[in-house]
Parts: sequence; C-alpha cells; structure tokens
Amino acid sequence: MIKSLESLCYVVVVAAALSGAAYADDRLELEGATIFGNRELPKAQYIIPWKSSPLSPLAGKPTESLLDDDFLTPLDREVFKRQIAYYKQLHSDRSVNADQ
Repeated sequence: MIKSLESLCYVVVVAAALSGAAYADDRLELEGATIFGNRELPKAQYIIPWKSSPLSPLAGKPTESLLDDDFLTPLDREVFKRQIAYYKQLHSDRSVNADQ
C-alpha cells in the first residue's frame, strides 16, 4: 500500500515537471511600448474638487473694488517699510501679551 502511494506521488511529480517543460516552449515574446508624452509642454496637475468649497474672503466684495486706481498704484518704499515696522511691533506686542 505504501509502495503504491509512493509510486503514485512519483508519477504525479514527474508529470507536473514534464507538463511545465512543455508549456515553456510556447512562450511568446511581445515588444513593449514606451510612452514618454510631450516633453515640450509644462508639467501641470489639475485638481478638480468633488465637494463645494466655502466662500472665499473676497466673496462679499465686488470685483470692481479690486480693479480701482488705489489697488494698482505703486508703493512708496519708505511708507511701505514704516507700515511693515508698525505691523511687526503690533504683532510682537500681541505675542508678548499672549505669553503672559
């Protein structure tokens, strides 16, 4: 009984090995395609939202107010530096008060 079981296992293993060798001859080589895309165009990513976003801070303001003369006028260098200094002083005072 054990002898016949061993011989059956041997036959199954040999048959499996031979069947794999037979299929190995049928291998088909295909040429692949490589697509690089258009390298002249800039790389860009388009993000399309799937949910509606909340209103922006400019939603309540008319667009005409952004295009008036005051919006596009050049800045005076000294006035701008002074405004930055005031802003830094104002926010440094707030951070000191928040730490206390």
